[in-house]
Amino acid sequence: MKYSLDKYRNIGIAAHIDAGKTTVTERILFYTGISHKIGEVHEGAATMDWMEQEQERGITIQSAATTCFWKDCQVNIIDTPGHVDFTIEVGRSLRVLDGVVGVFCGVAGVQPQSETVWRQTERYEVPRVIFINKLDRIGANYFDVVADINEKLGHGNALAMQIPMGQCEDFKGLIDVITGKMVSFEKETDLLSPKVTWLDAPAEYADQIAEMRDAIISKASDFDDALAEKYLNEEAISVEEIKAAIRKGVISRNVYPVFCGTAFKNKGVQLLLDAVVDYLPSPLDVPAVKGVDANTGAEITRESDSKGPFAALAFKIMSDPFVGLLTFVRIYSGTLTSGSYVYNASKGTKERVSRLIKMHANKREEIESARAGDIVAVVGIKDINTGDTLCDQSHPVLLESIDIPAPVISASVEPKEKSEHEKMVLALKKMSQEDPSFHFTYNHETNQTVISGMGELHLEIVVDRLKREHKVEVVQGQLQVAYKETIQTAVDVEGKFIKQSGGRGQYGHVWIKLEPLARGAGYEFENQVVGGTVPREFIPAIEKGALEAVTAGTLLGNPVVDIKVIVYDGSYHDVDSSEIAFKMATKMAFKSGMDKASPVLLEPIMKVEVETPDDHMGDVIGDLSSRRGKILGMTAKGKTQIINAEVPLGEMFGYATDLRSMTKGRAGYAMEFKLYQEVPRHVQESLVEKKNK
Repeated sequence: MKYSLDKYRNIGIAAHIDAGKTTVTERILFYTGISHKIGEVHEGAATMDWMEQEQERGITIQSAATTCFWKDCQVNIIDTPGHVDFTIEVGRSLRVLDGVVGVFCGVAGVQPQSETVWRQTERYEVPRVIFINKLDRIGANYFDVVADINEKLGHGNALAMQIPMGQCEDFKGLIDVITGKMVSFEKETDLLSPKVTWLDAPAEYADQIAEMRDAIISKASDFDDALAEKYLNEEAISVEEIKAAIRKGVISRNVYPVFCGTAFKNKGVQLLLDAVVDYLPSPLDVPAVKGVDANTGAEITRESDSKGPFAALAFKIMSDPFVGLLTFVRIYSGTLTSGSYVYNASKGTKERVSRLIKMHANKREEIESARAGDIVAVVGIKDINTGDTLCDQSHPVLLESIDIPAPVISASVEPKEKSEHEKMVLALKKMSQEDPSFHFTYNHETNQTVISGMGELHLEIVVDRLKREHKVEVVQGQLQVAYKETIQTAVDVEGKFIKQSGGRGQYGHVWIKLEPLARGAGYEFENQVVGGTVPREFIPAIEKGALEAVTAGTLLGNPVVDIKVIVYDGSYHDVDSSEIAFKMATKMAFKSGMDKASPVLLEPIMKVEVETPDDHMGDVIGDLSSRRGKILGMTAKGKTQIINAEVPLGEMFGYATDLRSMTKGRAGYAMEFKLYQEVPRHVQESLVEKKNK
């Protein structure tokens, strides 16, 4: 309770894989005094990458939370993954954050995952500041990256706030444009001290500083009328006035101040921390969180006030070997104390909070209470999912949940020892509760457990965690694409379920219509029965039968999407009709209707970006075309070419190895899910034939 709410900053560090997010976070922890030794990602010693799998691969897999203090402010930080397979971690973190530091590589600029993260921050309406990292690398150019951000993401609103002194290995200092002062990083003592020494900027930068300062004031005047008047009248404007106006622009998401440095060489991170405090919002600066009254359904808001009714969102669930299930929550209003009871409005259950914990990566600090604005972990809540709302039972509210992407890839897993099957299922249950983008099912036809996730790496990590954390050795089957099925034409079908075997029989009879919907529309059910041909009490059973039927289509047994089921007629028997009979009749009708309605397979299409040297461009394009890829365009970047394409996921297995051998290891690629699209007829026929063998 030491800090007032206006001194809170809930921020995330987000970017493309390998842009340096975790390295930036490590330096922040060092300069704020939370850690006394700098942990390096490449040595597997980063504080925030605490999982064994993260340390071995040098990547972030799970978002990690920590708290530090800078300039009389409490800064709660979430370090998020950059790999597209773990995009759920970014989405659920952004849902509960008030601000984001977007990290971009000074050489590569805007990369595919940078765009994905940027779109997510837009969706959750999160204010941003930008940090251009790795300015010590060969080929780094700060102003080129600012231009790249403006062109691809920022709509001209990315605003350069600093001037780097020297580029690449000559990068030796920074000039703050607003004050006209510089910080030199030439002495070792300057690099490791949290406090920086400001000096007058060299005279040769005077014109550039004046030009850029004018651009900053011009932009700032859009957000402050008093400042605009002073600017037009050419009056003196103070540093505080400029910062206050830019802060308004950041909070309204109309400007993104850009800072720079090299986190690995300890340059510029203290100034980034200053920017977090100066420009990113406190919980009081962002709009009150919206929700609906759990009883009436009316829209209500919850202000950031520790004296208001308690409301919090569970955004992450994690199994801890020492304390059990940890539920990470962002408290939007009210106060939560250890030992109190909370109401889960999403499930309608009451649970006791046995302990409250402030997390520092995987280390825990027990606290007695937490209030509006805090991000803490709760111990003791058993029945909870990501996106559930915890609140005061006398003021029940349902907050907006979290968007969860659908899995695009599957594989079967079997324990090496049959006796360990139950242990494996329990472990998979735990992991699916922690990570809602990971699913698992049991296929009764093949007697296999099927795991589904966001990509090859995602499933690889799941199998690795089964082995290390849960001590279950498993055999993984071949990777399978998560196809979906739909129909092309509308059909009317009849379903009859009649069973007579002595005593009371079963009778269910329906007429349903199956209609195709637009791509991405999902599933709809409509009741058009009139005149009581089917009694009202059996309609829910028909709806349940349709809902069960769409889980498995008739081509490959995949879920059916973009379909509307309309029940419009049928008949019943006074004695023999039952809910189960109508449910079975609906499933039978659906199955025969699918076969008549020109069913088609839908496959996930991936957005692929390949960066390759010029001399291998032809080979790479030829290979992508042979994988049924559609080339969307190419961009030259020095002596390399960036190829943008759309390729079916089913054709991308093993691509990393093929690309390496094709380009002698000089090319790299990134891909992310884009949309579902119809499978070509010949591919569909071969897939169905293979399944029926």
